[in-house]
Amino acid sequence: MARAKTKNKDKSDLLQGTLDMLILKTLSLEQMHGWGISQRIQQISRDVLQVNQGSLYPALHRLELKGWIRSSWGASENNRRAKFYEMTAAGQKQLREETENWDRLSGAVMRILQTS
Repeated sequence: MARAKTKNKDKSDLLQGTLDMLILKTLSLEQMHGWGISQRIQQISRDVLQVNQGSLYPALHRLELKGWIRSSWGASENNRRAKFYEMTAAGQKQLREETENWDRLSGAVMRILQTS
């Protein structure tokens, strides 16, 4: 499952839609294989977000079925056969929509949290 570390090192699950958005954003930067996607998310989040394979590969399959990403086989950095994923035009549109929804939702939550 995709997990977020909290200050006391407890872990909590990310919502499925959030994982999809993070994968799409990662693939908007460049095509990559599954392990690379999980590593990039962890790296950019400064180790706050960790996506395990049990969550990542079903999400990649789901995104591919929706037509938001496509895959092809290639060689990884260490010359191993790997499935590489890239975002489609439909995925770019979906990422824009999800980013707008995320901005609206997170802004609303912040307004509630900042009330006294």
